[in-house]
Parts: sequence; C-alpha cells; structure tokens
Amino acid sequence: MGQHPSLAASAACLPLADGSSSCFAPLAASGLNLHAVFDLAELPPYLLTTLGVDDKALARFRQLILIGHLGRDFWDALQQRGLHGTDPVDQFVAERVAAWMSHTLPDHAWHQVFPGPAPVGLQRLGMLAGWHHASPFWVGVDAEWGSWFAYRAVLLADTALPVTSRREAGSPCDSCVDKPCISACPAGALASERTGPWQLQACLDYRKQPGSSCLDRCLARQACPAGERYRYGDQQIAYHYLHSMRAIRERY
Repeated sequence: MGQHPSLAASAACLPLADGSSSCFAPLAASGLNLHAVFDLAELPPYLLTTLGVDDKALARFRQLILIGHLGRDFWDALQQRGLHGTDPVDQFVAERVAAWMSHTLPDHAWHQVFPGPAPVGLQRLGMLAGWHHASPFWVGVDAEWGSWFAYRAVLLADTALPVTSRREAGSPCDSCVDKPCISACPAGALASERTGPWQLQACLDYRKQPGSSCLDRCLARQACPAGERYRYGDQQIAYHYLHSMRAIRERY
C-alpha cells in the first residue's frame, strides 16, 4: 500500500522496524501507548454498522485508528494535567488526540467516534487487534499485559498509515491452571465449571453492600497473575472503580 503524499512528506511520520509508524510517539508521550490501525474497507460490515460508518463516511475516510493505554503512564500524565472537568479521563484523551492530529497529521480529515455519544464495540475492535481475550472476571486480558490496559479513543481518518498486524500473544487464561481469580471473588460471580455462567447481578449486589471489599477494586482482577509489571497503582484502580460504582448505583 502506498503512502499518502502528505504523509510521506512529513518528517514526523517515519516507518519503524515493527511495521508501525513514528507518528504515534506524541500520543505515547501522554501515556496513550497502544495503537492499532485498520483499513475501513477490510473491517466486517457488522462492525462498520455499530460504528455508524455509512457510504458517506467510507467515501471520506480510509482508516480506523484504535488508541489505548497500557500500564501506569497514562495515569501519571492525567495527574499532571489535573483531574478537572466533568469527565477528566475522556476530556484529557480528546485534548491529546486533537493536539496529535493537529500537529502530526495536520493535512488529514478525521472524526472521533469514541469517546462520543454513540456506543462503540470496543471489545470487538480489541479482538480484531489481538488485544482482547475474554477472562472469567469479564475484563479483557492479554498474555503479556494482563488486564492492565484500556481502550481510550477510536478515530476515523483519511490517513494512509501502515496497517497494524494482529497481535498474536493469546490469552493467559488458556494456560492458567489454578484460576486464582475465581477463588478470589467474594461474590462467587465468576464463570467456572463449579459456579456456572458469569453472574452479573451477584457481582453488582456485592459491590453495593456497605463496606464491600470490592467497592473500589475487583479482587478477582487483582488476583490474576498476568501482567504484574503493568499493574495500575492503587489510586488509579480506586478512581476507575469508584467511577463505575456511581454508574452502577444509577442504573441498577
């Protein structure tokens, strides 16, 4: 696939040995250190539908860019920016993505799909990228990263960046014999041969109890040995779980 003329001319975007592009370095400097590029024409039709990609969008944009973060760098960058605004995480991401496109790829049209008003199948995109594998505690896991990564942005763009090869690290659950996450769940909510399918309501009911040990963390997730070196700090874990707790109380 040939490069877009304005991309080839940009000193900020150089091909790297792994087939990716140096374009993403400014995002990585803000902790947004996971990136996957897909050609829109190669994505499954059902996924394009969930993303709201119609014929008009296909005529305007060529690629989908999935952006995430791995480990603690993103939290550190967010702390430096400050936790202000109605949704500081999404606002920080939107700021950094807009600055990145403006300074690194200024000649390209783009549209931010996520964060946004419409639901996006992030797990499906993650599976296509090879990032996401199902776990008993219902958070995506990777053999190297464990569950200590997150999806942060999805863009449509008229770029011609190198398409990312699918990550083939596989699921750590396939070789995990002891399954410590299952025994660590105080609600007995995880899917297993002993307990049966995932029990969402049991998980939610336990988290809502006064003094719950899962109020600001998931004990099952923390028991998973995969990706220990990337484990979030306690403050980062508590922030996200308390944020989800507010949504749980509103909806359930």
